[in-house]
Amino acid sequence: MSEGDKQVLLAAPRGYCAGVDRAVETVEKALEKYGAPVYVRKEIVHNRYVVDTLAERGVIFVDETDEVPEGAHLVFSAHGVSPAVRDSADGLQLRTLDATCPLVTKVHNEVKRFARDGYHILLIGHEGHEEVEGTAGEAPEVTHLVDGVEGVAKLPDFLDDEKLIWLSQTTLSVDETLQIRQELHRRFPQLEDPPSDDICYATQNRQVAVKAIAERCELMIVVGSQNSSNSKRLVEVALQAGAEHAHLIDYAEQIDPAWLEGVGTVGVTSGASVPEILVRTVVERLGEYGFGDVEEVTTASETITFALPRDLRPARTRKGAARAAQSS
Repeated sequence: MSEGDKQVLLAAPRGYCAGVDRAVETVEKALEKYGAPVYVRKEIVHNRYVVDTLAERGVIFVDETDEVPEGAHLVFSAHGVSPAVRDSADGLQLRTLDATCPLVTKVHNEVKRFARDGYHILLIGHEGHEEVEGTAGEAPEVTHLVDGVEGVAKLPDFLDDEKLIWLSQTTLSVDETLQIRQELHRRFPQLEDPPSDDICYATQNRQVAVKAIAERCELMIVVGSQNSSNSKRLVEVALQAGAEHAHLIDYAEQIDPAWLEGVGTVGVTSGASVPEILVRTVVERLGEYGFGDVEEVTTASETITFALPRDLRPARTRKGAARAAQSS
């Protein structure tokens, strides 16, 4: 195979979504406003590079609120937390900043509403994932986890007149979630569908972009961390959509030259918590192996943005506030 035949197909959209962008900026602005240290419960987003970079700037990551000194600033991660975690932070008089993705907050609100209305909630998601723990914590007595298709059989037998609805983690495989939903409907005919899709727009868009290039690739490289649910789903989607091989890596240095033997086309994408600099270094490394022809394949355009927590938003001038009041 000649050097000129070697190609990189770069999936778009890829990388940071609006929720991750908001979460990382929340921590950065907190550092600017309050100074180090700023504490973050769990990883702000599931990406090794982002966490290490923020730690170098004075962010301290903790597993639980009781590790934070009384009165300190604590940021809740993009994955959300349960009411019990919020209560614990309040009890320690921590000054909290909520970086929960608004699309995760939407699912939290659905859980509260359906629990109030007397439903049992079948929550499709991965056991132990922080988002699932926070979501289920809104109504643990009526929330039942469904982890994979095999999780359907593990659910209790509900009475025919019991109200059931399914909800999901925001970062799942669209295709697998559809399969689980179908199995749930077969077992529980009275099961209701949620009013809107819980899998976030960014997760869906990145999966569609991977599907668009997978059949043309012998190898798919997904940039993302091993604890990133949406990144791991991209590997699965790539293989299901026709890529012969797919690997998840944090850094370009992790590319094994043996993966590239006999390969003419490599697909590259990244999870929703991955900064673009990591993708660029992967493309540069592939260029060193002769993959110099880079084609970006775009399947969607993303324009969504989310406002920062109120305490970190720029102060409005009196004149601007007056104009806003007059127009309302």
